[in-house]
Amino acid sequence: MSTQSSKEYSNQPADFKQTKEPKIKNINAFVLIFFVIVTAAILTYIVPAGEYERVEVDGRSIVNPDSFQFTDPSPVGFFKIFTSVHTGMINGAGIIFFVLIVGGAFGILKSTGAMDALIMTISRKLANKEMLLIPVLMLFFAAGGTLMGMSEETIIYVAIITPLAIALGFDAIVGFAIVSLGANIGFMSAVLNPFNVGVAQSIAELPTFSGIGMRLALLTTFYIAGVIYVYRYARKIKANPQLRFLGNFQKKKEYLQQADTKMETRHKWVLSVFLLNFIVLIIGVLKYDWYITEIAGLFLLSGIMIGLIGKLSASNIADGFMDGAKEVIGGALIIGFAQAILVVFQDGKLMDSILYYASSLLTQLSPAFNAVGMFFVQLFLNFLVPSGSGQAALTMPIMAPLSDLVGVTRQTAVLAFQLGDGITNSIFPTAGVLIAGLAIAGIPYTRWVKWVLPFILIEVAIGVVFLIIAQAIQYGPF
Repeated sequence: MSTQSSKEYSNQPADFKQTKEPKIKNINAFVLIFFVIVTAAILTYIVPAGEYERVEVDGRSIVNPDSFQFTDPSPVGFFKIFTSVHTGMINGAGIIFFVLIVGGAFGILKSTGAMDALIMTISRKLANKEMLLIPVLMLFFAAGGTLMGMSEETIIYVAIITPLAIALGFDAIVGFAIVSLGANIGFMSAVLNPFNVGVAQSIAELPTFSGIGMRLALLTTFYIAGVIYVYRYARKIKANPQLRFLGNFQKKKEYLQQADTKMETRHKWVLSVFLLNFIVLIIGVLKYDWYITEIAGLFLLSGIMIGLIGKLSASNIADGFMDGAKEVIGGALIIGFAQAILVVFQDGKLMDSILYYASSLLTQLSPAFNAVGMFFVQLFLNFLVPSGSGQAALTMPIMAPLSDLVGVTRQTAVLAFQLGDGITNSIFPTAGVLIAGLAIAGIPYTRWVKWVLPFILIEVAIGVVFLIIAQAIQYGPF
């Protein structure tokens, strides 16, 4: 995960002056998350414990907003800090094994050589046109995020787009940003996202996917801002190759220079099956309500088919699967560590107390800024509950009736929720998909935060403007 030295680049002009890149102190992601776990445990001794009553509605646990009461303290002891990691691993098992299976399937694909051939073919095809890669692919991922809630599915694309971006003269940050920011922009704009807006509107008793016009405008604004932000950095990297950061691909210089790699017929068939895999995935998600279990099974099936079409033996298919899983094991484990933070807050009975205090503060704000206040509450809560549907189930039963009391439409409350839930998914360490993707790309978390923070602030500013507009026009239907 060290930065790429300028001396590792070949074909530099004779008078090219090497400059020593400033050394960046990177915190290991496991150390960072464990520090947060310890901090959460300490807070269980400071913040009063409390609980809301919950009732079952349509199979979901819904909070009764009038039921909060303080309870006896439930501090998390020293040893429980360590047992929370195991519990977090169990709670995050679904996505952890999803990551391992998808990584294994990609390992099989990689073993066929088809992706190497595709990357170098596209590299040649986009000669002098590589800047088109950014807006086109970001639009693809934004569409996936806004229509089908693409999130965990993006992990596999990180391993594809990052080396492609490097082959075209960019770096790992550009490749990762194309995938991660593109999908997240679509996810939080949520034109037809069933996992955040769909759940939130249902709880708020709003017509499903109502208010679509505002969300389309939101998607357009975020997309343009994201493309400009990534595009400007990409141009800077193009102009100053010594600034490139190659992450996990820094040792693959020879691979990236194999411009004579040929696309064979078997490669085309392999890639066709790989494309078909995603077509089936979209149909399954939209029509049959597939989630990560079905998607993982689909990837495993397509991985085996790809191996057979790519003329790999059964042993080579298994070896390719293991190699692919090894590459993502770090990110998979980090997901479990991130879940441990939530375990500590739940065991210490702090989740509901924090929600109670946050909702109480909103009643102290000026009516013109109540929606903005809701937004910042949701921003904070997303650190604790990075799941869109989970956060909606937790907060909307309180935010919806609260919006009635403070003069904010329920549709605006849902807008505040989706923005708060989505923006910080690109920066909070509790977002398991983010951490796993960074691990695959080989980008240290601290380096990513430094790069993405200005864009997060831009997104927050855009969100505030849209919420003020929504408040002014009484964004509805109610």
